[in-house]
Amino acid sequence: MLLGYHTNSLQNHRLEEGLQLLSEYGYRAVAITPDTCHLDPAQTEDDVLDQLRSRLVELRLHPVMETGARYLLDPAVKHEPTLMTADAAGVERRVAFYRRVAEMGQRLGAEVVSFWAGVDRTSRDDTWSRLVQGVAAACAAIREHGLRPSFEPEPGMAVETLGQYERLRDELGDEAPALTLDVGHLYAAWEGDPADVIARAAPHLAQVHLEDHRRGVHEHLLPGEGEVDFSGILAALRQAAYAGPVCWEMSRHSHCAPDAVRRCREAWVQSGGDAR
Repeated sequence: MLLGYHTNSLQNHRLEEGLQLLSEYGYRAVAITPDTCHLDPAQTEDDVLDQLRSRLVELRLHPVMETGARYLLDPAVKHEPTLMTADAAGVERRVAFYRRVAEMGQRLGAEVVSFWAGVDRTSRDDTWSRLVQGVAAACAAIREHGLRPSFEPEPGMAVETLGQYERLRDELGDEAPALTLDVGHLYAAWEGDPADVIARAAPHLAQVHLEDHRRGVHEHLLPGEGEVDFSGILAALRQAAYAGPVCWEMSRHSHCAPDAVRRCREAWVQSGGDAR
């Protein structure tokens, strides 16, 4: 497994300086969220991406692409529009964003683009059909650039549990996305022992997020502030033969990023993660 960290947790750092910080602490992966502060998709030129790819190689940081920017598409409403937005033009904007992130990821040397469903804010009874259509369109847009689409269940959204993801996967068949599993979400939306859930998820895993959490509460916490059994989680991931990035997502801790980066690495090593 590759110890990683999210750029959405480095928002008070210039991207280059944030990546340097991760390298100095021995991180080997970075989950890149194109956003207003880092690699704005509407303003970032190809030469910037090419230079960044070279720098990632120098720093030995394996990139994965994330799409959870809060106000990039709508400065007034968090995360909107999404795949669940009632307005078809809004859904098309979201899918176009995924296509653009995949294009950026291809230039950066990434292999995976993570995405989620969004909140269904309508009172309509066609949630499931809109979800399936939206996810299929997102997967197709990401695959246009040769990257692997990976779906993240998110508490409070149209798909928030592994069970719901499994239903979606059954519906889409060969066109289904892989799985981005946020370990903290296994505590926020409890489905049973997280180690057992990881074992179920293992065949589909493409990306893993990590942070501390309390059961029943969706709040990303620094290690030691919640209930996550990190040693047990890493053991379960090894048992599942998962060898990809495991990226700490401390999206509310950019203000203390140097300390958070250090604490997350320490927790990783103390829990049996590779120290290299």
